[in-house]
Amino acid sequence: MPIHTRNTRIPWTTPLLAALIALISVLLPAPLAAAAGPAANGVKAPDESRPVYSYDRAVRESVWVDTRVDGDGDGRTDRVAVDIIRPREAAEQGRKVPVIMDASPYYSCCGRGNESQRKTYDAQGRPVQFPLYYDNFFVPRGYAVALVDLAGTNRSDGCVDVGGRSDIQSAKAVVDWLGGRARGYASRTGRAAARADWSTGAVGMIGKSYDGTVANGVAATGVPGLRTIVPIGAISSWYDYYFAKGAALFGSGPDGLADRVGSPEARGRCQDVQRRLVEGAPRNGDWTPLWSERDYLKDAHKVRASVLAVHGMQDLNVRTKHFGQWWDALAEQGVERKVWLSQAGHVDPFDFRREAWVATLHRWFDHYLLGYDNGVEREPMADVERAPGQWSTDRVWPPRATAATTLRPAPGRTPGVGTLGLAPAPPGAVERFTDDPRLGEGDWAARIDESTPAKAGFTTPPLTRDLRLSGSSTVRLTVTPSTASAHLSAVLVDLGPATIRNYAASGEGITTLADRDCWGAGTSGDTGCFKRTAADPADVRHTVFSRGWADLGHHAGLSHGEPLTPGRPYTITLDLAAADHVVPAGHRLALIVAGTDARLIEPASTTPRLTVDLRASQASLPLVGGFAAFVRATRGADPAYERPTAPLPGLRAPSPGRLLR
Repeated sequence: MPIHTRNTRIPWTTPLLAALIALISVLLPAPLAAAAGPAANGVKAPDESRPVYSYDRAVRESVWVDTRVDGDGDGRTDRVAVDIIRPREAAEQGRKVPVIMDASPYYSCCGRGNESQRKTYDAQGRPVQFPLYYDNFFVPRGYAVALVDLAGTNRSDGCVDVGGRSDIQSAKAVVDWLGGRARGYASRTGRAAARADWSTGAVGMIGKSYDGTVANGVAATGVPGLRTIVPIGAISSWYDYYFAKGAALFGSGPDGLADRVGSPEARGRCQDVQRRLVEGAPRNGDWTPLWSERDYLKDAHKVRASVLAVHGMQDLNVRTKHFGQWWDALAEQGVERKVWLSQAGHVDPFDFRREAWVATLHRWFDHYLLGYDNGVEREPMADVERAPGQWSTDRVWPPRATAATTLRPAPGRTPGVGTLGLAPAPPGAVERFTDDPRLGEGDWAARIDESTPAKAGFTTPPLTRDLRLSGSSTVRLTVTPSTASAHLSAVLVDLGPATIRNYAASGEGITTLADRDCWGAGTSGDTGCFKRTAADPADVRHTVFSRGWADLGHHAGLSHGEPLTPGRPYTITLDLAAADHVVPAGHRLALIVAGTDARLIEPASTTPRLTVDLRASQASLPLVGGFAAFVRATRGADPAYERPTAPLPGLRAPSPGRLLR
């Protein structure tokens, strides 16, 4: 991962917005001014928006926004349903408010949050429950909250196209409507217009998983009015969700997800869209125009919104490759950005660091949507979880001292049990293993010090100083297969005792408790109270902290895989997921190379025996302190240390099949 200084592009609208809000705060009555934003003319400004508006009296309404896309081919442009809650007092005073928006396909099929909350409505079809806490907390503080049903879901027209034009336009059209640039209607089929004359036009998009992915995609259109996005465990390129350099990560493609989230009515009218998803996303792992349309990285230069990203470093659903490449692309464009990296899996920060998260999110939205000069953009760029509930911060991420450092695998005294260091392997040195699709990274790491047929492992001696990796790694391998197909895996492992979040359990690092706490105001139909959570710790002797996979048939590029010629060497580079991990003194750093990573990638059509040319293979790791840090961490280390004879227990990757939620 390239290292970038914090040379950021702050959204140009923030100073103007702050000036306007300062003027408004002078003109409005005191309670409304407290929510509006900073005061002026020497009056001490509040440090945050305050809950001065009534939640139970809030305006609750539904509108349908014209997307200008006819996704279902019925000859009419699709309308998407938007459920809105906003302060009534602000409307009565003629005061406009900014909008927090979550666009999702899940509001009826599956629910949002740890408790799978769904939208509910009264007998007249008016919204009652707004899933999650955004409405309860932020509406009393002077925000509107808009929850958008993506096309083809819940009460919207059109079809789900899984990250394509219809999905993104579903949300972008609502941003445009909130800014007065698109048409809205009071009903799904009627002609009565609905105008967002209560909106300032300033929008912040937030969401986890699919929802956060849509936020990334809308930001990549450069739509005016989108001031900030908060993508949580979000995708940056849909190809990388389904494939890793040609190797399938799941047993189905985007058509399966579209079928799962689409409304019953949409399933009947969207067969052509489903067919295009199947045909455009072949299971051979080739890059196609369908994936180009769903690649937001190429449009990062259009992003004008600030970005507060959150990702679990053990997220094996939306893997951290998505965060790492999106972060790099945003850095290249100087986008104002901040990140939280947890030890959890696919988990919302509301469920792993609740109080600190709500406080951070509050200050973030206050700054970018209400214009508060609260300094949130000047705080450390990164919060990183080191152990369950223990966090560190970095002014810049990755730290400025980080440098790509080349480490090389070399043979040891026992086949398959080698070393990892700075010196290249001798000419002709090789290791061999046979792909065993029944085994995965947990099996390999537990027996790293044994000669086993399904992997080759390479370790440093026990370190004499801590060694930190921060960013994305690559592993270049020259491999000779024995059959016409082969999948490869490379993982980085911290060998040593630790207490980590149990990301392999059903809670992916959290335990849900029985009691609740409340975050904002509520009603009987939307209480604003949620089950508390706690960290779910696990004691381990090894921790896999970065992973990468590839289909060797795509060694020449993603556009077209090819059958392999047995006995011919091929060179391929595996992109490992972004990570931030400290290997403590006394622990060992390991690189494991193997075939199919069970439960994390699909197996190849054959089970080859693979020969790795060690002299032609290497790992490029983002070490904080670079080459010198590795030298210091291994200085005085005993190369003849006694390897453990017992397996090193750790966590096994969870079973596949979880919904992208």
